[in-house]
Amino acid sequence: SSGINAEYGGWRRWWADGDWGRDRVIGRWTLGIYGASSAAISTANQQPTTMSVKVHSPNVVYTEDCIESRYEYNTTSVSVNSDGSYSAIPRTNTMIFKTDTCVPKLGMMLVGLGGNNGTTVTAGILANKYNMCWNTKEGEKKPNYFGSITQAGTVGLGVDARGEEVYAPFNKLVPMVHPNDIEVDGWDISSMNMADSMERARVLDYSLQKQLRPYMEKMVPRPSIYCPDFIAANQGERADNVMTGTKQEMMQKIRADIRDFKQKKNLDKVIVLWTANTERFCDVTEGLNMTAEELLNSIQNNEEEVSPSTIFAVASILEGCTYINGSPQNTFVPGVIELAEMEGVYIAGDDFKSGQTKYKSVLVDFLVGAGIKPVSIVSYNHLGNNDGKNLSSPKQFRSKEISKSNVVDDMVESNKILYADGKKPDHTVVIKYVPYVADSKRAMDEYISEIFMNGSNTIVCHNTCEDSLLASPLILDLVILAELCERITVQLDSEPQSRRFNSILSILSYLLKAPLVPAGTPVVNALFKQRSCIENIMKACIGLQPGNHMLLEHKIGAPLQQGFSMSTQANLMKHATTTHSVLKTKNQHSNGQTHGHVKTPSQ
Repeated sequence: SSGINAEYGGWRRWWADGDWGRDRVIGRWTLGIYGASSAAISTANQQPTTMSVKVHSPNVVYTEDCIESRYEYNTTSVSVNSDGSYSAIPRTNTMIFKTDTCVPKLGMMLVGLGGNNGTTVTAGILANKYNMCWNTKEGEKKPNYFGSITQAGTVGLGVDARGEEVYAPFNKLVPMVHPNDIEVDGWDISSMNMADSMERARVLDYSLQKQLRPYMEKMVPRPSIYCPDFIAANQGERADNVMTGTKQEMMQKIRADIRDFKQKKNLDKVIVLWTANTERFCDVTEGLNMTAEELLNSIQNNEEEVSPSTIFAVASILEGCTYINGSPQNTFVPGVIELAEMEGVYIAGDDFKSGQTKYKSVLVDFLVGAGIKPVSIVSYNHLGNNDGKNLSSPKQFRSKEISKSNVVDDMVESNKILYADGKKPDHTVVIKYVPYVADSKRAMDEYISEIFMNGSNTIVCHNTCEDSLLASPLILDLVILAELCERITVQLDSEPQSRRFNSILSILSYLLKAPLVPAGTPVVNALFKQRSCIENIMKACIGLQPGNHMLLEHKIGAPLQQGFSMSTQANLMKHATTTHSVLKTKNQHSNGQTHGHVKTPSQ
């Protein structure tokens, strides 16, 4: 856009589309920082997006509508010999990543729109879009997208001329949909308008709710499927907005709703996400849902054991819409997976990973990686929102217990020294419903581990999880990353045709408790590995290698095609003025020595 353009202090300020914005150029990368108004960030349908991170390499080509990257994927093949020794062979596969840079106009349809998560994520989008500020006893608060890796996370790109790491916003690596531009719709068994549902949820400050009410009171969820056998009996009092007819008729109604939303909002894509009540597990049997044909026939025949979440999944797949399961039930029966593969549609699940389980996947990874053996993990929760009320029913709790209990398995299996006998840690999960605490879930954990010389170590922690405020950014990340995956193809050097990702989007495992993965694929629950997967695939799209954290240019003090030397006078001066070199501790002498060791600039 044309407008005022001023540059000062390393920052360039500009006026465009009715709002101020600014950006800063660091080396070869431009880090864009956008204003909060919807006008400044809105995009027309299918408009190419300006690159915020541009890689200068013969292996990367930028065109008007795509980024093409020639990428070397390095792996290691390992075999264990009969004597217990290991044989390792490095492998390299050349691939071409192609990313469509035309960002679509995206719609998000939530099953459970009127619940705590649905109202909170909708309110968050509106508050950010219209830059709503509100006052609390701590002062003025401003909207943000904290908790979202795409909106508040950064990625290390490389080093600058001084040898310091440069971090770029995650969403500047490749063009992504901005949350403020997402249109929201969905279904709920409650007919309450979104403003009243937001008030009922007791998540957001009341002064913010007052600003949001004019927008949200006009939003009423579409009727949803209510099958009392699949959720707790205590949900019946909310069920005044339900579909009628056979399961086939309800599936067709869902498909019509998706088309209606897409047409009315002039959308390019719709992604459907389940954030409704946890269901009990459904039966998985021959003749019912083992194949796509069986499942479609079962829906046609109105079989009782076909769950509402499975009906939503089938309807979404038949409409060509990615479907994400944010609850722990077994929505993705074999027939759903086969149908998704047949239709070339993405699915992802299961169960948002936002609080206690996320913490657990970090702590157990740390303990096992440190050579410490966790032998007992006891996790207790109590919460008072509708999720907790539904989980007070034993069948629904069992679904949640399964998704929470398997989170440590891959970390335990990674260390045969600690777990030579193959025995896993004792692992117990308890969830209780306490209405008073509402959405402010309490999580308490005890980790008992065996340490050196048969000693014992116990870690006890308390975590207050603002349930919906933690889950809402995950919903946005799941939808934004799933949409991005729809625009990426990969071609092996040895093949004439490009491939899409597998229909099961295991790349989204970082955001989910019980990751759904393709058959024969290892399940990874360790949090940092999961995040690295997303980050490194994004880097591959622009021809950058994974971060290795070796920092060899510092370790060996030699220039490594960085355009600088770690022994230059400028670098020495940089280190000489840092806090750790200036301040002296009681163990440090005036000559910079600490306990007899000289601290060099690279240490």
